[in-house]
Amino acid sequence: MWITALVLGFALIWALAYWGAGTGVWIATLAAGLTAFTLSADAGWQINLPLWLSAAAFIVILGVPRVRRRYVTAPLFRQFKKVMPPMSQTEREALEAGSVWWDAELFSGRPDWARLLNLPRPHLSQTEQNFLDNETETLCHMLDDWRITHENKDLSSEAWHYIKEQGFFGLIIPQAYGGKGFSALAHSAVVMKLASRSITAAVTVMVPNSLGPGKLLLHYGTREQKQHYLPRLARGEEVPCFALTGPDAGSDAGAIPDRGEVCYGEWQGERVLGVKLNWEKRYITLGPVCTLLGLAFKLYDPDHLLGEQTYRGVSLALIPRDTPGVHIGERHVPLDIPFQNGPNEGHDVFVPMSQLIGGQTFVGQGWRMLVECLAEGRGISLPALSVGAGKTACRFTGAYAAIRRQFNVAIGRFEGIEEPLARIASLTYQMDAARTLTLGALDIGEKPSVISAIVKYHLTEKYRRCINDAMDIQGGSGICLGPSNLIGRAYQAIPIAITVEGANILTRSMITFGQGAIRCHPWVLKEFQAAQQADTERGLSDFDHAIFGHVGFLLGNLARSLFLGITRGRLSRAPVDGPTRRYFQQLNWMSAAFALSADVAMMTLGGALKRKERLSARLGDILSELYLTSAVLKRFEDQDRPEGDLPLVHWACTNSLYRMQESFRLLFRNLPLRPLAWILRLMVFPSGGPYTETRDRVDREVARLLLSPNPSRDRLTDGIFTTLDPRYRQGQIELALRQAAVVAPIERTLRDARRAGLLRSEGYEAQIDEALTEGVINTGQAEDLRHMQVLRRQVIMVDSFSDYGKQFTLNARQTRKPAIYAV
Repeated sequence: MWITALVLGFALIWALAYWGAGTGVWIATLAAGLTAFTLSADAGWQINLPLWLSAAAFIVILGVPRVRRRYVTAPLFRQFKKVMPPMSQTEREALEAGSVWWDAELFSGRPDWARLLNLPRPHLSQTEQNFLDNETETLCHMLDDWRITHENKDLSSEAWHYIKEQGFFGLIIPQAYGGKGFSALAHSAVVMKLASRSITAAVTVMVPNSLGPGKLLLHYGTREQKQHYLPRLARGEEVPCFALTGPDAGSDAGAIPDRGEVCYGEWQGERVLGVKLNWEKRYITLGPVCTLLGLAFKLYDPDHLLGEQTYRGVSLALIPRDTPGVHIGERHVPLDIPFQNGPNEGHDVFVPMSQLIGGQTFVGQGWRMLVECLAEGRGISLPALSVGAGKTACRFTGAYAAIRRQFNVAIGRFEGIEEPLARIASLTYQMDAARTLTLGALDIGEKPSVISAIVKYHLTEKYRRCINDAMDIQGGSGICLGPSNLIGRAYQAIPIAITVEGANILTRSMITFGQGAIRCHPWVLKEFQAAQQADTERGLSDFDHAIFGHVGFLLGNLARSLFLGITRGRLSRAPVDGPTRRYFQQLNWMSAAFALSADVAMMTLGGALKRKERLSARLGDILSELYLTSAVLKRFEDQDRPEGDLPLVHWACTNSLYRMQESFRLLFRNLPLRPLAWILRLMVFPSGGPYTETRDRVDREVARLLLSPNPSRDRLTDGIFTTLDPRYRQGQIELALRQAAVVAPIERTLRDARRAGLLRSEGYEAQIDEALTEGVINTGQAEDLRHMQVLRRQVIMVDSFSDYGKQFTLNARQTRKPAIYAV
């Protein structure tokens, strides 16, 4: 009887916690349980009376708000204020910037999949598609990346003129100001296509449309500033740059030493109130060619011309290049990717208050303005560049693996090559899914700062992995630079993408979870805000609501983690049936486990978690993989579940689940409170870790998608520059791949004939002649084989130079006698 009651009681408590029951339900359940126990059990008043008294005390203390706040919440509130980690003004502004979106659902432990799947699939307008198909395509044909990177060290004058004339610098500027007014999706699509042709051109176009004067003016500019500058930026009459980073302030941009002082000075012949500026900046993209310089600096008002405060905070200004005191330095050389980049300085540069972005209204709000714009821009430009590189590797390295032969077999058929090919294809699928999902959020008005950090970090890291794998596959043809090398410059540019817009080490170890834990958690930010309330009574009331909501949240995720861990998610709800159902269920499990682990880490380490960067990084990795896997499932549904893409979905989801498991394992292994770590490990994985790396069979299925023309390959690489024109390297590879598909059955016929003893010739050409003579193949098939040999030879040859650095020759492809390969 007692055992049964205990079991039923535990099951009831677990169910209430699992479903997140409110305080009233808990109290009613407690009263009903005690009533049933009193009536059914012959326990006597000696047991019943203490139980009822204890329950009454529990109900009064926790169920009566005034009593609870005085005796429970107030002591907790005082202790919370003592242990709450200090927060700088820049940290506070970063936390308040942007919005939370799907990341909050993943942090909740019970994601609402309908919210994700019902999000409209992003699509380009007809105008945007026309711009991609015409102006962007034309620009791609104008670009010669070898001449840009090796000879001219810059875009051609024709390309610069075309970019300005056709409005590439005004993609995000509304049509009312002469811009294109494109969506985030269109902006990304333009950058991605250009990146597949020339990273230099992609960077040149993406910077004015990302964090810079244009975006800042759109959000914060005065009416006069918008009317004057936005049309000029849209027409390319002004070339903008934004100067933030300096020698003494890189990742810690809040520590910028650059200074402005409010004073009176002369501007265009008049004495006006303004700011005298002194600065030193570096790494400024488009800086060497800019005509309008955006500047971040700390503003001081020593004479109190604006008010009583002396330090006014970080502010932003627009400074014409020809303003006296401005000095534009020489160019930096970022790994031989020659987009315009360099230092600049200003010495006693005076500008009026009207040149501060937003005027006096936004004085001192510069850091928040920057972080909010970065929350949006960071999710567009670098992810687009990264996906463009991944798609290029998929399409052309995959084709190379089908064309290049060793030991009489296409190298893409070797298991050692299948593994990196599968990784390139699946990571690119995941990258593009995350890019598209994030752009969809931006285009409905969200500014998901945590998600933008996730996609910036993970997509640039996956870009690094894809291009490294492509290099391994292509070998010598990858490392020999020249017009024929489609991945060499992408390889050189990897550290640039890793470094800019928030260095990846910093983003992973301090931003993703450090910012996400407070922004995305349903209660932590409310607790922080309550502790910072000037009104103590209001703060106590808010804290009371938040802390007990937090307790319920914790209990709910504890119950969910244990149950989903025991069942491995099998009994949880999934929004779809079919091949992806189990992935949704497993993400339910991982989401609950993540929410529980994050809460335990924050409660036990408190402010110390801020310094435990590797623990924070692992929690951030789990949140990131949850988001990336959600994006994969969303993409598969949006594209109407194409069966041919299932190997990509299986690989991406399996890989992410395994990476989540390993991040959990390392988190538990390194938590300082060892007994708690063991208990947490048991709660999350009660039957052990179920996930492994992808199977060889899945690798093979994915790799085969890249080795021949097929719809899955076209979907995967959609949006990059391709052509069938043999004057372009891309066209040579495409034509050779198509021919390889034509001759594949003919080559199998030759192999079978040789095994049967019908053919004895050793050389490839001799085999063709003998097979034709013996009637194994016909004349047309023989011509197809010979044509394939010419195309294969063209693809596998690399460039050589008669006078290195000045003139290249194509004698390798034009004058050497084709080699003969046996089949």
